[in-house]
Amino acid sequence: MLAMVQKQGSVTVEQLAEKLGVTLQTVRRDVRRLADEGLFARFHGGVRVSGSTVENIAHKQRENLNPQGKLRIAQSVAAAVPNGCSLILNIGTTTEAIAKALLHHEGLRVITNNLNVANILSANLKSEIIVVGGVVRGRDQGIVGEAAVDFIRQFKVDIALMGISGIEADGTLRDYDYREVKVSQTIIAHAREVWVAADSSKFNRPAMVEVANLSQIDRLFTDAPPPEPFPALLAEAQVRYEVSLA
Repeated sequence: MLAMVQKQGSVTVEQLAEKLGVTLQTVRRDVRRLADEGLFARFHGGVRVSGSTVENIAHKQRENLNPQGKLRIAQSVAAAVPNGCSLILNIGTTTEAIAKALLHHEGLRVITNNLNVANILSANLKSEIIVVGGVVRGRDQGIVGEAAVDFIRQFKVDIALMGISGIEADGTLRDYDYREVKVSQTIIAHAREVWVAADSSKFNRPAMVEVANLSQIDRLFTDAPPPEPFPALLAEAQVRYEVSLA
């Protein structure tokens, strides 16, 4: 059900019942439960992806959104990362999946403002992990604020591996917390290449604060072919994108 809603943006209860081969009563019960958990929003006769531009859904709920897609993306990113390079990983459940996929790499020097990423990669004894200083955001263990910006300015890494909350149809990459955005913008400015990892639910997902434009990134990793108008936008921005299908 979640996959259908994420793929189509919105869907009626009748369409869900027909596609899943269950009764309308079953669909309505599950819709009510998932909407109560904040995984999508209800409207009369159907459901849609969450449309809030000011607040992201909870970290635990994001972990449960499209985990297989994030796993495929993480594996593709890890396969493209060479041993012996320097990286920055930012905040997000997709970057946390990437961290797990990097556990067998050697000689990495990883800077992160995500305590979850640091905790995961600390098990890789053949790489070095550097944690950014700053304010810890309790809800997702992200590190934000001016101290984080100042810390990152010391470095110039080979690759920034970035998650993002939304990519809008005008080619802007967006997020919710302006303090996080300032850190993300600094990461982009201090990386030789910028790779964005975004599952298919991030296309056309609105968020309040602009992080960057597609023209500022080099590669995009996703789990389904981008919908219109993104193929043309990516081509115009000369972004190489890789789709990791099931």
